[in-house]
Amino acid sequence: MTQIAAMSSNRSEAESVGMRIRTLRRDRGLTQDDLAVATGVSRSAVAQWETDRAGQVRGNLTKIADVLGIGVEVLLHGVASRSDAEATRGDELALLRLYRECDPEDRAFLLRTARKLARTAPQDAR
Repeated sequence: MTQIAAMSSNRSEAESVGMRIRTLRRDRGLTQDDLAVATGVSRSAVAQWETDRAGQVRGNLTKIADVLGIGVEVLLHGVASRSDAEATRGDELALLRLYRECDPEDRAFLLRTARKLARTAPQDAR
């Protein structure tokens, strides 16, 4: 069973984003300080995320997901909408591998570019 499948079967979909962050952080043996340093925020910001209080969690989801080694959709919904295992075509796998080799700034650029291209692609090409 994959980690994502195990997580989704063990956790309720009603679980909040903050609860998922806390659980995943603890599962990985990270402290709030560890996550704060890795994402470039204060420890109190992490505490706010985990208790679903005001904070910039939405603006930091990509960083949080990267540090925790999961996709943003797992943080938002508790399950991946499309797992890596589903990327079976060679071009999809190549893009995924290249994306993972990029630094966070380049990843953000690639995502913006891909979204722009997807909006302009003909409907039947999708």
